[in-house]
Amino acid sequence: MKKNTKINVKGNTIAILKSKDEDYISLTDIAKHKNPNATGLVISHWLSTRYTIDFMGLWEKMHNPDFNVTEFSNIRNESGSNGFVLSSKNWINSTNAIGIISKAGRYGGTYAHKDIAFEFASWISPEFKLYLIKEFQRLKEAEQKLIGWTAKRELAKINYRIHTDAIKQNLIPENLTPQQINFVYANEADVLNMALFGKTAKQWRDENPGKKGNIRDYANVSQLVCLANLENLNSVFINEKMPQAERLLKLNQIAISQMKILLAEEVVKIVKSS
Repeated sequence: MKKNTKINVKGNTIAILKSKDEDYISLTDIAKHKNPNATGLVISHWLSTRYTIDFMGLWEKMHNPDFNVTEFSNIRNESGSNGFVLSSKNWINSTNAIGIISKAGRYGGTYAHKDIAFEFASWISPEFKLYLIKEFQRLKEAEQKLIGWTAKRELAKINYRIHTDAIKQNLIPENLTPQQINFVYANEADVLNMALFGKTAKQWRDENPGKKGNIRDYANVSQLVCLANLENLNSVFINEKMPQAERLLKLNQIAISQMKILLAEEVVKIVKSS
Protein backbone atom coordinates (compact mmCIF):
# COMPACT_ATOMS: atom_id res chain seq x y z
CA MET A 1 0.00 0.00 0.00
CA LYS A 2 1.15 3.51 -0.72
CA LYS A 3 0.95 6.59 1.48
CA ASN A 4 -2.42 8.30 1.60
CA THR A 5 -3.44 11.14 -0.61
CA LYS A 6 -6.23 13.39 0.61
CA ILE A 7 -9.14 15.35 -0.79
CA ASN A 8 -11.45 17.85 0.88
CA VAL A 9 -15.19 17.25 0.64
CA LYS A 10 -17.44 19.90 2.18
CA GLY A 11 -14.89 20.66 4.88
CA ASN A 12 -14.08 17.00 5.56
CA THR A 13 -10.61 15.62 4.84
CA ILE A 14 -10.97 12.25 3.10
CA ALA A 15 -7.94 9.95 2.82
CA ILE A 16 -7.36 7.74 -0.24
CA LEU A 17 -4.78 4.99 -0.53
CA LYS A 18 -3.64 2.65 -3.28
CA SER A 19 -3.87 -1.10 -2.83
CA LYS A 20 -2.89 -3.31 -5.77
CA ASP A 21 -3.33 -0.34 -8.13
CA GLU A 22 -6.89 0.26 -6.92
CA ASP A 23 -8.16 3.32 -5.06
CA TYR A 24 -9.51 2.74 -1.55
CA ILE A 25 -11.34 5.63 0.17
CA SER A 26 -11.55 6.05 3.93
CA LEU A 27 -15.00 5.12 5.20
CA THR A 28 -13.87 6.37 8.60
CA ASP A 29 -13.38 9.87 7.19
CA ILE A 30 -16.68 9.76 5.30
CA ALA A 31 -18.50 8.63 8.47
CA LYS A 32 -17.26 11.76 10.27
CA HIS A 33 -19.72 13.75 8.15
CA LYS A 34 -22.54 11.94 9.98
CA ASN A 35 -21.03 11.44 13.44
CA PRO A 36 -17.39 12.38 14.07
CA ASN A 37 -17.44 10.77 17.52
CA ALA A 38 -18.72 7.33 16.52
CA THR A 39 -17.42 6.53 13.06
CA GLY A 40 -17.16 2.80 13.81
CA LEU A 41 -20.83 2.60 14.75
CA VAL A 42 -21.85 4.52 11.62
CA ILE A 43 -19.95 2.07 9.41
CA SER A 44 -21.31 -0.92 11.34
CA HIS A 45 -24.92 0.25 11.02
CA TRP A 46 -24.48 0.61 7.27
CA LEU A 47 -22.82 -2.80 6.93
CA SER A 48 -25.60 -4.46 8.90
CA THR A 49 -28.39 -3.59 6.45
CA ARG A 50 -29.65 -6.28 4.07
CA TYR A 51 -29.19 -3.96 1.06
CA THR A 52 -25.52 -3.31 1.92
CA ILE A 53 -24.79 -7.00 2.48
CA ASP A 54 -26.33 -7.87 -0.90
CA PHE A 55 -24.37 -5.12 -2.59
CA MET A 56 -21.09 -6.12 -0.92
CA GLY A 57 -21.64 -9.77 -1.74
CA LEU A 58 -22.27 -8.99 -5.40
CA TRP A 59 -19.17 -6.80 -5.59
CA GLU A 60 -16.98 -9.50 -4.05
CA LYS A 61 -18.35 -12.19 -6.40
CA MET A 62 -17.44 -9.97 -9.36
CA HIS A 63 -13.92 -9.07 -8.18
CA ASN A 64 -12.75 -11.67 -5.66
CA PRO A 65 -12.21 -15.30 -6.75
CA ASP A 66 -11.43 -16.24 -3.12
CA PHE A 67 -14.64 -14.82 -1.70
CA ASN A 68 -16.20 -17.20 0.84
CA VAL A 69 -19.72 -17.54 -0.58
CA THR A 70 -20.83 -19.95 2.15
CA GLU A 71 -20.01 -17.52 4.95
CA PHE A 72 -21.61 -14.74 2.96
CA SER A 73 -24.85 -16.74 2.77
CA ASN A 74 -24.76 -17.30 6.53
CA ILE A 75 -24.30 -13.58 7.18
CA ARG A 76 -27.07 -12.72 4.74
CA ASN A 77 -29.46 -15.11 6.44
CA GLU A 78 -28.72 -13.56 9.83
CA SER A 79 -29.18 -9.99 8.62
CA GLY A 80 -32.45 -8.40 9.61
CA SER A 81 -32.73 -10.42 12.82
CA ASN A 82 -32.93 -8.68 16.18
CA GLY A 83 -29.56 -7.55 17.47
CA PHE A 84 -27.71 -8.37 14.24
CA VAL A 85 -24.56 -6.25 13.95
CA LEU A 86 -21.79 -6.61 11.39
CA SER A 87 -18.44 -4.90 11.76
CA SER A 88 -15.93 -4.41 8.96
CA LYS A 89 -13.43 -6.77 10.66
CA ASN A 90 -16.06 -9.52 11.00
CA TRP A 91 -17.00 -9.13 7.35
CA ILE A 92 -13.36 -9.31 6.21
CA ASN A 93 -12.41 -12.24 8.44
CA SER A 94 -15.54 -14.29 7.73
CA THR A 95 -15.76 -13.89 3.96
CA ASN A 96 -12.14 -13.17 2.98
CA ALA A 97 -13.42 -9.92 1.44
CA ILE A 98 -11.09 -7.57 -0.42
CA GLY A 99 -13.47 -4.66 -1.02
CA ILE A 100 -12.96 -3.36 2.52
CA ILE A 101 -9.65 -2.91 4.33
CA SER A 102 -9.20 -2.38 8.06
CA LYS A 103 -5.90 -0.60 8.56
CA ALA A 104 -4.01 0.19 11.77
CA GLY A 105 -1.29 2.74 12.38
CA ARG A 106 -0.81 6.35 11.41
CA TYR A 107 -3.15 6.15 8.42
CA GLY A 108 -5.46 3.69 10.14
CA GLY A 109 -9.19 3.26 9.78
CA THR A 110 -11.63 1.45 7.54
CA TYR A 111 -11.10 1.86 3.80
CA ALA A 112 -13.22 0.59 0.93
CA HIS A 113 -12.81 0.27 -2.82
CA LYS A 114 -14.13 3.40 -4.48
CA ASP A 115 -17.22 1.53 -5.80
CA ILE A 116 -18.17 0.63 -2.24
CA ALA A 117 -17.11 3.97 -0.75
CA PHE A 118 -19.41 5.85 -3.12
CA GLU A 119 -22.27 3.59 -2.06
CA PHE A 120 -21.52 4.29 1.61
CA ALA A 121 -21.38 8.03 0.91
CA SER A 122 -24.79 7.83 -0.73
CA TRP A 123 -26.17 6.25 2.47
CA ILE A 124 -24.57 9.05 4.50
CA SER A 125 -25.95 11.80 2.22
CA PRO A 126 -26.72 11.90 -1.55
CA GLU A 127 -25.37 15.44 -1.63
CA PHE A 128 -22.15 14.39 0.11
CA LYS A 129 -21.74 11.54 -2.39
CA LEU A 130 -21.92 13.94 -5.34
CA TYR A 131 -19.29 16.21 -3.82
CA LEU A 132 -17.11 13.19 -3.04
CA ILE A 133 -17.28 11.96 -6.63
CA LYS A 134 -16.51 15.45 -7.93
CA GLU A 135 -13.40 15.85 -5.75
CA PHE A 136 -12.26 12.29 -6.49
CA GLN A 137 -12.49 12.96 -10.22
CA ARG A 138 -10.55 16.19 -9.75
CA LEU A 139 -7.81 14.19 -8.01
CA LYS A 140 -7.69 11.62 -10.84
CA GLU A 141 -7.40 14.37 -13.46
CA ALA A 142 -4.53 15.96 -11.54
CA GLU A 143 -2.80 12.56 -11.29
CA GLN A 144 -3.12 12.02 -15.04
CA LYS A 145 -1.53 15.39 -15.73
CA LEU A 146 1.31 14.49 -13.37
CA ILE A 147 1.78 11.14 -15.11
CA GLY A 148 2.01 12.95 -18.44
CA TRP A 149 4.61 15.35 -17.06
CA THR A 150 6.60 12.50 -15.53
CA ALA A 151 6.51 10.53 -18.79
CA LYS A 152 7.90 13.52 -20.68
CA ARG A 153 10.57 13.99 -18.00
CA GLU A 154 11.58 10.33 -18.39
CA LEU A 155 11.66 10.78 -22.17
CA ALA A 156 14.04 13.67 -21.70
CA LYS A 157 16.26 11.48 -19.50
CA ILE A 158 16.33 8.69 -22.11
CA ASN A 159 17.19 11.15 -24.86
CA TYR A 160 19.90 12.63 -22.65
CA ARG A 161 21.46 9.15 -22.41
CA ILE A 162 21.56 9.05 -26.22
CA HIS A 163 23.05 12.52 -26.14
CA THR A 164 25.82 11.57 -23.66
CA ASP A 165 26.65 8.45 -25.71
CA ALA A 166 27.21 10.70 -28.72
CA ILE A 167 29.50 12.90 -26.61
CA LYS A 168 31.48 9.86 -25.45
CA GLN A 169 31.99 8.60 -29.00
CA ASN A 170 32.80 11.92 -30.67
CA LEU A 171 33.96 14.59 -28.21
CA ILE A 172 35.93 12.82 -25.48
CA PRO A 173 39.52 12.01 -26.44
CA GLU A 174 41.19 8.93 -25.01
CA ASN A 175 43.10 8.98 -21.72
CA LEU A 176 41.11 11.80 -20.12
CA THR A 177 40.70 11.72 -16.36
CA PRO A 178 37.19 11.09 -14.94
CA GLN A 179 37.12 14.71 -13.79
CA GLN A 180 37.84 15.92 -17.31
CA ILE A 181 35.19 13.65 -18.77
CA ASN A 182 32.63 14.93 -16.27
CA PHE A 183 33.53 18.47 -17.26
CA VAL A 184 32.84 17.68 -20.90
CA TYR A 185 29.47 16.17 -20.02
CA ALA A 186 28.54 19.17 -17.90
CA ASN A 187 29.75 21.52 -20.61
CA GLU A 188 27.58 19.77 -23.20
CA ALA A 189 24.57 19.75 -20.86
CA ASP A 190 24.94 23.51 -20.60
CA VAL A 191 24.80 23.77 -24.39
CA LEU A 192 21.21 22.53 -24.12
CA ASN A 193 20.53 24.64 -21.03
CA MET A 194 21.74 27.78 -22.79
CA ALA A 195 19.81 26.95 -25.96
CA LEU A 196 16.51 26.47 -24.14
CA PHE A 197 16.73 28.35 -20.82
CA GLY A 198 19.31 31.00 -21.67
CA LYS A 199 21.50 30.14 -18.69
CA THR A 200 23.88 27.47 -17.41
CA ALA A 201 23.09 25.06 -14.59
CA LYS A 202 25.44 27.01 -12.29
CA GLN A 203 23.80 30.32 -13.14
CA TRP A 204 20.41 28.84 -12.29
CA ARG A 205 21.69 27.43 -8.97
CA ASP A 206 23.24 30.79 -8.07
CA GLU A 207 19.91 32.51 -8.82
CA ASN A 208 17.90 29.91 -6.88
CA PRO A 209 19.91 28.94 -3.78
CA GLY A 210 16.84 27.74 -1.90
CA LYS A 211 15.59 25.31 -4.54
CA LYS A 212 16.46 21.62 -4.69
CA GLY A 213 17.29 19.73 -7.89
CA ASN A 214 18.31 21.40 -11.12
CA ILE A 215 16.92 23.74 -13.74
CA ARG A 216 15.26 20.88 -15.65
CA ASP A 217 13.29 19.74 -12.61
CA TYR A 218 11.41 23.05 -12.77
CA ALA A 219 10.72 22.93 -16.51
CA ASN A 220 7.12 22.90 -17.70
CA VAL A 221 5.71 20.27 -20.06
CA SER A 222 6.33 22.36 -23.19
CA GLN A 223 9.96 22.92 -22.20
CA LEU A 224 10.44 19.20 -21.54
CA VAL A 225 9.06 18.30 -24.96
CA CYS A 226 11.38 20.85 -26.57
CA LEU A 227 14.33 19.61 -24.49
CA ALA A 228 13.74 16.04 -25.67
CA ASN A 229 13.84 17.25 -29.28
CA LEU A 230 16.98 19.32 -28.69
CA GLU A 231 18.80 16.37 -27.15
CA ASN A 232 18.08 14.23 -30.20
CA LEU A 233 19.13 16.98 -32.59
CA ASN A 234 22.31 17.71 -30.65
CA SER A 235 23.25 14.03 -30.86
CA VAL A 236 22.91 14.22 -34.64
CA PHE A 237 24.94 17.46 -34.79
CA ILE A 238 27.68 15.93 -32.63
CA ASN A 239 27.89 12.88 -34.89
CA GLU A 240 28.20 15.25 -37.85
CA LYS A 241 31.24 16.87 -36.15
CA MET A 242 29.50 20.25 -35.98
CA PRO A 243 31.46 22.71 -33.74
CA GLN A 244 29.93 23.44 -30.36
CA ALA A 245 29.42 27.16 -30.99
CA GLU A 246 27.60 26.41 -34.23
CA ARG A 247 25.46 23.76 -32.52
CA LEU A 248 24.52 26.17 -29.73
CA LEU A 249 23.38 28.81 -32.20
CA LYS A 250 21.36 26.31 -34.25
CA LEU A 251 19.80 24.68 -31.18
CA ASN A 252 18.82 28.07 -29.78
CA GLN A 253 17.08 28.98 -33.04
CA ILE A 254 15.25 25.63 -33.03
CA ALA A 255 14.27 26.07 -29.37
CA ILE A 256 12.78 29.50 -30.06
CA SER A 257 10.82 28.15 -33.02
CA GLN A 258 9.54 25.05 -31.21
CA MET A 259 8.59 26.89 -28.02
CA LYS A 260 6.54 29.37 -30.03
CA ILE A 261 4.63 26.48 -31.58
CA LEU A 262 4.21 24.58 -28.30
CA LEU A 263 3.07 27.64 -26.36
CA ALA A 264 0.64 28.58 -29.13
CA GLU A 265 -0.87 25.09 -28.90
CA GLU A 266 -1.22 25.49 -25.12
CA VAL A 267 -3.07 28.80 -25.60
CA VAL A 268 -5.46 27.12 -28.06
CA LYS A 269 -6.16 24.32 -25.55
CA ILE A 270 -6.85 26.84 -22.78
CA VAL A 271 -9.21 28.87 -25.00
CA LYS A 272 -11.10 25.74 -26.10
CA SER A 273 -11.48 24.48 -22.53
CA SER A 274 -12.67 27.83 -21.13
